[in-house]
Amino acid sequence: MRFLLGLSRAIDAVTEGVGRLVVWLVLLVALLSAGNAIMRYGFSYSSNAYLEAQWYMFSLIFLLGGAYALKHNAHVRIDLVFGRFSRRTQAWIDLVGTVLFLLPMALGVIYLAWPWAMNSLNIREMSPDVGGLPRWPIKLALLLGFALLLLQGISELIKRAAFLAGYCSAPWDEEGKGGVK
Repeated sequence: MRFLLGLSRAIDAVTEGVGRLVVWLVLLVALLSAGNAIMRYGFSYSSNAYLEAQWYMFSLIFLLGGAYALKHNAHVRIDLVFGRFSRRTQAWIDLVGTVLFLLPMALGVIYLAWPWAMNSLNIREMSPDVGGLPRWPIKLALLLGFALLLLQGISELIKRAAFLAGYCSAPWDEEGKGGVK
């Protein structure tokens, strides 16, 4: 179990690092959006590349931020009901939900998106809009985002199993680390 908890901490560290980068993307997309609006309405200038860059950054925030949200237990859940259960029941719900829903969904998206993204990369797909950006990087980001979500799901699964087996405190305690006993 110590090896698995070490693996979980390594996955958490990767997720944390990616999450910190994503925070900067939020600032960049806000600045780019403001710049686009100023250029369009102030100077009657518009660029498909700037608009697509804005869309790509917005997409990256959600694709790459999903694992970070999962790690910090900031994802959508029905806390009205969930919060009334004991820690053990909560851990079981998370464990079963991860195994039955999160991991299969992430694997399914990766499986289905792989040929689509690889084809886009192979043909060096470009935007059909004049002055647009390459499309293949954002399609590869879809794979990366769901791979990170899959890894973080595995980390959360390890932490819940370790808690249920008595190896650590509740994984959703302070900082989401779950102290090893």
